[in-house]
Amino acid sequence: MHKIWIIIQREYSTRVKNKRFLLVTFLMPLLIIGLIFGSAYLSTRGTENRKIAVIDPNGYIKTSLKNTQQISFEFPENIDTTNYSSKGYTDILILPKFENNTKADYILRSKKSMGLMLQNSISEKINSALEDQMLQDAGIQQNVLDSIHKASQFAALKAYEDKGSASKESNAGLAMGIGYASGFLIYITLFIYGTMVMRGVMEEKTNRIAEVIISSVKPFELMLGKIIGIGAVGLTQFALWIILITSLTSVGMSMLPADIQHQVTTLQQSNGQMGAAGMAQASESAMRIYNMQHTIATANWPLILSCFVFYFLGGYLFYSALFAAVGSVVNEDPQDAQSLMFPITMPIIFSYLITNMVTQNPNTPLAFWASIIPFSSPMVMMARVAYGVPSAVSYWELALSMVLLIGGFLFTTWLSGKIYRTGILMYGKKVNWKTMIKWAFTKQF
Repeated sequence: MHKIWIIIQREYSTRVKNKRFLLVTFLMPLLIIGLIFGSAYLSTRGTENRKIAVIDPNGYIKTSLKNTQQISFEFPENIDTTNYSSKGYTDILILPKFENNTKADYILRSKKSMGLMLQNSISEKINSALEDQMLQDAGIQQNVLDSIHKASQFAALKAYEDKGSASKESNAGLAMGIGYASGFLIYITLFIYGTMVMRGVMEEKTNRIAEVIISSVKPFELMLGKIIGIGAVGLTQFALWIILITSLTSVGMSMLPADIQHQVTTLQQSNGQMGAAGMAQASESAMRIYNMQHTIATANWPLILSCFVFYFLGGYLFYSALFAAVGSVVNEDPQDAQSLMFPITMPIIFSYLITNMVTQNPNTPLAFWASIIPFSSPMVMMARVAYGVPSAVSYWELALSMVLLIGGFLFTTWLSGKIYRTGILMYGKKVNWKTMIKWAFTKQF
């Protein structure tokens, strides 16, 4: 055990003191915050505006078709498919004569292709205009329809999780974001730190350093110390990222104008219930900040962070042992490493694809089984845990997933240890997975 601890200290200290580690650790939070604000800015500035000429033989669409921030509908005369572009229009919309509720197609002609979101928006606007016209034909005036549409936008959905006699507010959007971010971080770190273990083993083998180390340390102790040491580097990096991002966010909040900070504090104290007069006095910025803080507070962060640490470590130990086994049998040809890595990387990629589906549907049979099987549970279970325990994931499911993951990484560590013991001192021979499995299940003396 003392020798394993020495190896852990060496692997940890050499990587933590590396300049690349320090740069990535301290620049990544700035990059993340920059990406968040940059994405928000580009989402407002990077929208496409379309000016659409409409040919309408019906005569009533003009009064019912509503413009949006991105789409402007106009009804010019003497315009057709040959001259709409020269007259300043990006598209021309040709409507058929709508009669007797018969299914009809309308045509959109463009010089430049239009995105799916804009096409769907145009379809929704036309269907809404037809619905308004049918209501008017039934005797409801347009001004009454407009007032009803405006007045009906007063309700907002609030979801709650029932826990016995108590209930807690939940947010599906936040849960989806947390699940996706957690799964993505584990997906990236499995590749980064797993390949880091593999390359470290390969370097020691090709440089013949392993021969010197193994003269005083057992091969299994060397492999285990290397895996735990690099895993500790990953945990340190995550802890520093959380601290830095939290600190930067607090600094950003303190730099807000004093009146906005006061409004946010008032909203927090009143739990958002300031009445009509108070809400009118609160600025839009203060309301957005309060809503963001209130939404973030609905998540069970102690549970999410503790599960993230467990599944990060469990997934890392499960896969890094396999990466170490691959590194021990590879000589100087990197193509050998790529071919041997394929059976390891495919489950990781497949698990990430499942995670993307589970973030939207956390209670399907696929989500259940993928969160139980150790090959995919580190990512998929985090996507489900974000929706709540026991509302989305029951306690027995979480316990079973954890027990199987612990058993899984103990098995892969044992398996890889037997491969590592033989492969680390073998040179000049190409090895495939069939040979590695033979080493793993053959009794060695």
